[in-house]
Amino acid sequence: MLKKNSLSFQIWKYLILFSLSILAFLWLFQVVLLDRYYEWRRVEESKEIANLLDQKNISEEEVEKISYEQDICVDLSSGDRTLYQVGNCYINTSKIKANFIYNEQKEKTYIFENERFKNKVLVYGKKLGVDTYLFLSTSLEPLNKTANILAHQLFYVTIIVFILSFVIAYFISRHISNPIVKISKISKKIAKGEIQTQFETEEDLQELNELVTSLNEMKEELAKTEDLRRDLMANVSHDLKTPLTLIKAYAEMVRDLHYNDEEKRCQSLNTIIEETDRLTVLVNDILALSKEEANVETLEMEEIDLVKEIQTILTRYDVLKQQENYNFIFKHPKSVKIKADKKKLEQVIYNLINNAINYTGEDKKIYITILDEEKTYRVEIKDTGKGIKEEDLPHIWEKYYKSNKNHQRNHYGTGLGLSIVKNILEHHHFKYGVESKKNKGSTFYFEIPKE
Repeated sequence: MLKKNSLSFQIWKYLILFSLSILAFLWLFQVVLLDRYYEWRRVEESKEIANLLDQKNISEEEVEKISYEQDICVDLSSGDRTLYQVGNCYINTSKIKANFIYNEQKEKTYIFENERFKNKVLVYGKKLGVDTYLFLSTSLEPLNKTANILAHQLFYVTIIVFILSFVIAYFISRHISNPIVKISKISKKIAKGEIQTQFETEEDLQELNELVTSLNEMKEELAKTEDLRRDLMANVSHDLKTPLTLIKAYAEMVRDLHYNDEEKRCQSLNTIIEETDRLTVLVNDILALSKEEANVETLEMEEIDLVKEIQTILTRYDVLKQQENYNFIFKHPKSVKIKADKKKLEQVIYNLINNAINYTGEDKKIYITILDEEKTYRVEIKDTGKGIKEEDLPHIWEKYYKSNKNHQRNHYGTGLGLSIVKNILEHHHFKYGVESKKNKGSTFYFEIPKE
């Protein structure tokens, strides 16, 4: 049985309604309006014949042929005198002719009841010359018998068509809806966690095949998202657990062992502070990424000098220059005025520099370059590390993505930096990317359109 709110029932219902509409149309025009249509058609035919007979070069033989084929009486008169008649002119039209000539009509159609044969008669009059008139007359034979035959025939046709429509519409609706029902069942399996289930269809329908393809693509993305969620939970749990464990351990050491040793107590407290800072960075990055992905923050665009901003950011790394001999090489034009959200752009540059610090080579060089191109300013941040494998390049913007799928703690950052960069640059509509060669480092870049 078909449910009333099912797709099969709706298709079946509309196909039945369509069939009934066709049958109603046939009844209306083949039975109800048949007499009116016949009269209208005979009037139009009379006008066409009159226009044809109005030609001066038409012969009497042609007139007789037309009269015979159309079953119409042709009467050519001059005043009250008939010049000639052709056809079955059993209808007395003298009164109509007199009325037409007296009222100086140019053309007129008369339909009246013939008292002799009790049938409708059509007379069409037309003035051909100064004193020449053409009258065409024909019997509008009653169509009652014909209409009754058609009605009787249509009655049986209606029953047969309705039964066929009922059956055919049922199978058509099932044929169209079955693939969609199967897709719905597969969707329910996926909703229950059976991600590996594949959407399939045996129907050769373009729209259905496109739907199946789109759903399979969606399923693959869903599977990736699920894997990413698990990795993210594992990585975040790891990053949270480690500093919390250290904080607890050093706090207990201060309480139980080093409370009388000022030097060791200070070292333990400094470790607690460093791990707390690391924890704060992680939490802030997670919050920042969540806001970027949810689009809950609007961009506060303002004019900034990109060169000064990067120089300010680089001062944060003075401790690395002094203690670990990192070398930051900044090449730039004298001044670069752009429009962007200052805080968010700072976050982009800061995260890209941190990423370069984590993966640069033994020379510890970081190159920051601003290129003044024709339509854009291109910002490049390059390291001298081992580079990124080509197959990994499309995935590096994902949260915690690692080519070997094992989490590794960075020196600086949380593993979310590139995801934050991606979201901020996309919200700014800035083009971005990465270029990398094996053992020659990687160059991350983004392009800011000129005003």
